[in-house]
Amino acid sequence: MDKHTRAQEWQRLAEMDLSSAEYLLNMRPVPVEIICYHCQQSAEKYLKGYLVLHGINPPKIHDLNELRKLCSDLSDTFKKIADQCSDLTAFGIQPRYPMEPILEERDMRQALSGAKAVRDFVLRLAPEMTREEQEQNESPSQDSPTLLPNK
Repeated sequence: MDKHTRAQEWQRLAEMDLSSAEYLLNMRPVPVEIICYHCQQSAEKYLKGYLVLHGINPPKIHDLNELRKLCSDLSDTFKKIADQCSDLTAFGIQPRYPMEPILEERDMRQALSGAKAVRDFVLRLAPEMTREEQEQNESPSQDSPTLLPNK
């Protein structure tokens, strides 16, 4: 599997996490901790996908600050999402263990906003991570012949 295809797979998984977080908003009571966790996971996968796209095997870590720093080695513009990465990092661990709920709805809203900001930032820098971009590139142009299967 080439790096573009692998990066697109990371993007697909990241989008599933974000879609899951948004879907869970309809539950009652709202599972704040799980939504925050999915937001962190989405941002983590977008950052790892960016690294993969540039030929770097991402480390098996969940610290978005560290992943962002690795991405910054490729583009110093990643400093623009430093706050979002910092805020989301805690949600990768805290909701996974039983403890008294300490996250509130405002944390959840901030997590959703942060995850979307990371997604939008990464996809602006690397639009080739989305499957639609690849399908457009792979569709035959008017100048290229269409290959038909042999009968």
